[in-house]
Amino acid sequence: MMKVMQKYFLAIVPEGKFQEQVTQLKWDIREKFQSKYALKSPAHITVKMPFSYNEAKEEKLFEKLQGFIAGHRPMTMNIAGVKTFGSRVIYLGVEAGQDLFDFQSDLKTFCKRELNLVDELSDRNFHPHMTIAFKDIKKTQFQNILEFATEARLTKDMSVNEIVLLKKVAASWVSHKKLSLKDV
Repeated sequence: MMKVMQKYFLAIVPEGKFQEQVTQLKWDIREKFQSKYALKSPAHITVKMPFSYNEAKEEKLFEKLQGFIAGHRPMTMNIAGVKTFGSRVIYLGVEAGQDLFDFQSDLKTFCKRELNLVDELSDRNFHPHMTIAFKDIKKTQFQNILEFATEARLTKDMSVNEIVLLKKVAASWVSHKKLSLKDV
């Protein structure tokens, strides 16, 4: 049987109205400023950068991740404000407690030890955020997109009860499986 490597990543993916609002903002940015790259995935906060894994062992991957994630409690966070990484990424800011940073650090160690995954630079320099425009932002439009996104005034206090395993399908990322945090 041929080994088919598939791309995955782990993220916090808000559901409902807030997901719709952020998605609408990304569509508006696409229409007004021709920046569409952020539409390749649902609005999310990455907790483990994309990695390759043997698709035939996907069920095993899911079981291992669920076992790890079930050992952690739900978290709360606030999403508010529009910020940037230089002049290449525009995102919604995430204010979270130490529990999110501890969870991400434990996850990074787990992925390295149990799944033999590479420790990415951005896994080591964890900065929770929700990207709304990147990669195909025209330099001349950067400030305009920033102002437009700020005017949307999107904010959300949210409770995080699950982590989502996203999978690359064609050229987009889809929410593939939900992993529950332990509600104690």
